[in-house]
Amino acid sequence: MTLKHIPLFLIIYLLLLSPITVAGLPQEIPKNIKTILFLGNSLSAGYGLEPEQAFPALIQQKIDSLGWPFYVVNAGLSGETSSGGLRRINWLLQQRIDILVLELGGNDALRGIDLKVTHKSLQGIIDKTIKKYPKTKIVLAGMQAPPNLGPDYSNQFRKIYPDLAKKNQARLIPFLLEGVGGVPKLNQADQIHPTAAGHRILAENVWRVIKPLLKQSKEK
Repeated sequence: MTLKHIPLFLIIYLLLLSPITVAGLPQEIPKNIKTILFLGNSLSAGYGLEPEQAFPALIQQKIDSLGWPFYVVNAGLSGETSSGGLRRINWLLQQRIDILVLELGGNDALRGIDLKVTHKSLQGIIDKTIKKYPKTKIVLAGMQAPPNLGPDYSNQFRKIYPDLAKKNQARLIPFLLEGVGGVPKLNQADQIHPTAAGHRILAENVWRVIKPLLKQSKEK
């Protein structure tokens, strides 16, 4: 699945009008509960939907159904770039983080940001997190770039996530929007942001990767 069906003018329009929301406020979490931080953009924030319909909330529901001791903090911010996430991470690190699900970079691609900047920012977020909490497990949510910037940019952008995963011994969600991107009925009218049904598929894409990690962490 790719974003090739999205007109460039619509991409620019949505970037300009996408609202900014406040999420992921640091708070006291009991020591016996492990924290999962979703640091992302409008996808994590659940743009156009109720908070409980966004995939991080659906992950919390799955965790609760199993009775596992994990608490999801949704730090999704509509319009966020990887550089923005790097600026925010120190504030978010005021609370203990056991697992970081890093869902950033999609807006970098939509804006044609230099690939080196995206790579450096994502690595910076990982570095700051591990420096503060060395035992934190990292999960990278892979994304793809729209084709309007050319195949070279798109191909190099796609490689950022597996490269970072390998370098940092992180878990990789190959493509967060797998099964949703490019499927009209699973996206809202803008054909960028998933519907509630689309978010349920996103949750499954994430759950396949993090469930074994949560099970392993729970048993320690």
